[in-house]
Amino acid sequence: MKPAWDQLEESFSGNDNVAIVDVDCTKDDSKDLCSKYGVRGYPTIKYFTDATDPMGDKYEGGRDFDALKAFADENLGPSCSPKNLDLCDADQVKEIKKYQAMPEADLQKMVDEATKAAEDAEANFKAEVEKLQKKYEKLSKQKDEAVAAASTPELRVVKQVLGALKNKDAKDEL
Repeated sequence: MKPAWDQLEESFSGNDNVAIVDVDCTKDDSKDLCSKYGVRGYPTIKYFTDATDPMGDKYEGGRDFDALKAFADENLGPSCSPKNLDLCDADQVKEIKKYQAMPEADLQKMVDEATKAAEDAEANFKAEVEKLQKKYEKLSKQKDEAVAAASTPELRVVKQVLGALKNKDAKDEL
């Protein structure tokens, strides 16, 4: 996929309306950014326009150059938004006008509450994953100790004797 992505980036170089970028979410200095935008699996493609969620929308299409280019040509340009009402259908215009009629403080409150809810969910997720990691490490240690305790030198001898008995029984049947 990387060659197709690089080709897409090159095809839009010089276009001030479209930026094609990549972020390596496996690097420590990128993990907060990836977490903020909800990137959990790799590769994840997100796109941002006036019409998408501020956190971006996830791209689910093909991963070859032709599919990426077709999607970008169709979707990564001017789209329905308060700046481009002429590109909206009647329902979209109605919804935009509903929010335009609201006080800015109310709109900001809605955004702040949603942002806080997302941040709280992310913090809770990280805390719970940390708990799970500690539990996993504890269980793994307990298992290793139990396996070590069960693997005594006499068990090795018992297994050898048992194996010899089974081989003797098999030979007797022949």
